[in-house]
Amino acid sequence: MKIVKRIFLGLLILIVIANILILVSGNSYIYKTLIYQHVGIEDFEIFENRIVEAGTPTEIPNGTYKTELPDSFRKFMVETQTTAFLVLQNDSIIYEEYWDGYGPDTVSGSFSVAKTIVSIMVGIAIDEGKISSVKQKVSDFLPEFSEGLKTELTIEHLLTMTAGFDWDEAYASLFSPTTKAYYGNNLRKMVDKLDMKVKPGTLHEYQSINQVVLAMILEKATGKTLSEYTSEKLWTPLGATHDALWSLDREDGLEKAYCCFNSNARDFSRIGSLYLHKGELNGKRIVSEAYVLNSVNPCMIPDETGSPCDYYGYSWWLSTIDNHAFFYARGILGQYIIVVPEYNLVIVRLGRIRPDHGDIQAADYIVSNILKTLKTNE
Repeated sequence: MKIVKRIFLGLLILIVIANILILVSGNSYIYKTLIYQHVGIEDFEIFENRIVEAGTPTEIPNGTYKTELPDSFRKFMVETQTTAFLVLQNDSIIYEEYWDGYGPDTVSGSFSVAKTIVSIMVGIAIDEGKISSVKQKVSDFLPEFSEGLKTELTIEHLLTMTAGFDWDEAYASLFSPTTKAYYGNNLRKMVDKLDMKVKPGTLHEYQSINQVVLAMILEKATGKTLSEYTSEKLWTPLGATHDALWSLDREDGLEKAYCCFNSNARDFSRIGSLYLHKGELNGKRIVSEAYVLNSVNPCMIPDETGSPCDYYGYSWWLSTIDNHAFFYARGILGQYIIVVPEYNLVIVRLGRIRPDHGDIQAADYIVSNILKTLKTNE
């Protein structure tokens, strides 16, 4: 019994010490991480949120014909826990299906699709003269970027993931800054403590913190929260049917700008339609054509392999399949807004697992199957 008591006492002491260290170090986010363990598309329920208000909705019409998915492709989408799959051609719905209790009005997290939305908001702020250009220095808005290599940092570096921060974009580590950003409650403090690893504009490295810095810039430039500005200048003009939710780091805090924009498949498709039409939708110019075109040009800065980055623009991913070029917004669990200009296509996929097909990236696999289906129906 004495041995058991000693073991129990030892464990109790270790637990107490561990909790003290967590609290003293300011890493209380670890508790939330251990409770929830895995990210999910309903995580907006565990965070504080700010409403991105919609205005008068604009209906998305049904197409004059409907397409059917090949059985093998549809089976694969089901097996990879797809919750929503929507295809628009010529601005009309030609395919729409939901699973797992989801429907046209169901709210879902988009994860890094939010990065693309932030990019659009930067373009709008430039159009309005609130930001002079993508070449404007970050230090013009945030004084904490006025020393060392940080003084060279521009908005374009943030958009193209070439900022050069000392940041570990690890999703599985309990102690990575990415985990802390997701489950923690002080993104501004994390930005204040950012260090540089390399000279800005010399290395393309995907880092979620870039969009947090952009959110803070947009706040300073516009005098509004990111959600308020997005509501006024994007969500309402797009004719969104429903209010969206943008998750915050704390009550009345800062938007998790790198993730956590929550909406539904139809309203997400409007973002794709906006860029399909080069910044104009519903007869309204929302963001300039010049910014749209620059957004979907590759940054061509060397990545970690030493090769020029030909697959990423201003927070849009770029690809080509079967000689057809397309661009897309992407979230970690297989959230996609895909635009195939040659076919006037917008494709939205939401789900719980990223549906890569072996070595084929999910976006490539989705586009390839949809194009084959359309050609079969011709």
